[in-house]
Amino acid sequence: MKKQKVNWAEAVKPVVNKYKNSKHPLEAKNLYQMLVMVVLSAQTTDALINQIKDEIFKAFPNMKALSGATPEALIPYITKVRNFRNKAKWLTQIAALMKKDSAIPLTMDELVALPGIGRKSANVIKFFAGAPFEGIVVDLHVVRVAQRLGIATGDDPGKIEQQIMDSVPPEEWEVGMSLSFLGRDICRPTPDCPVCPMNKVCAFYNGALK
Repeated sequence: MKKQKVNWAEAVKPVVNKYKNSKHPLEAKNLYQMLVMVVLSAQTTDALINQIKDEIFKAFPNMKALSGATPEALIPYITKVRNFRNKAKWLTQIAALMKKDSAIPLTMDELVALPGIGRKSANVIKFFAGAPFEGIVVDLHVVRVAQRLGIATGDDPGKIEQQIMDSVPPEEWEVGMSLSFLGRDICRPTPDCPVCPMNKVCAFYNGALK
C-alpha cells in the first residue's frame, strides 16, 4: 500500500488531547526530585526508580542536602540502578553547582550542559516544570511509535526528534510526551491498533510499512 501524505500538525491532536493531563510515570513531587529521578532512570525502568526514591529523598531531601554529599554517600541508595557509579558522580556534581532547588535551570542549553543530562532528559524536566518547549521528548517508546506512524524514520533519537519537530509546529511539541504515553499504553511491542487514536494515519496499521 502506498504511504499516505499526512498533515501531522492536525494528525497528532487526538493523541495530544488524549494524554495532555497525564502525569509522567516518574513519581516526582517537585523539580529537584524529577531532575534526580530523570538522571537515574537512563537505561533503568521508571518502576525501579519509583521504588527507591523514598529512601533517596529521605536521605537527600533537596539540592542543598545533596550538594554536601559525596558520590560514595549516594551510591548505597542507588546500587540497583544501571551505571550507578557514574550517576552518583553526575548528581553530586550537579548539586555542587546548583546548591539549592531554585537554581535548577529550565533552558535546554543550561540543562544539557549539566553532567548526565541529554536532550531527552532536559525535555522531560522542562515538560514537568511546564517550561516552554525547546524540543520533543524522544524515549524508547517514541522511537518505536514514530517509526510505526511514519512521522520519522531510523532509530537515532536525535534525528527522530528533529524529524518530528520539522513535522509539527512548536505549539504541538507536547506530542513527544504524548507519543511516549501511547507507546506505554497502546502502541506496545505488540500493539492494540484498533483502539489507537492514531490508527487512521498510521503507516504500520494501514499497511504502508514493509
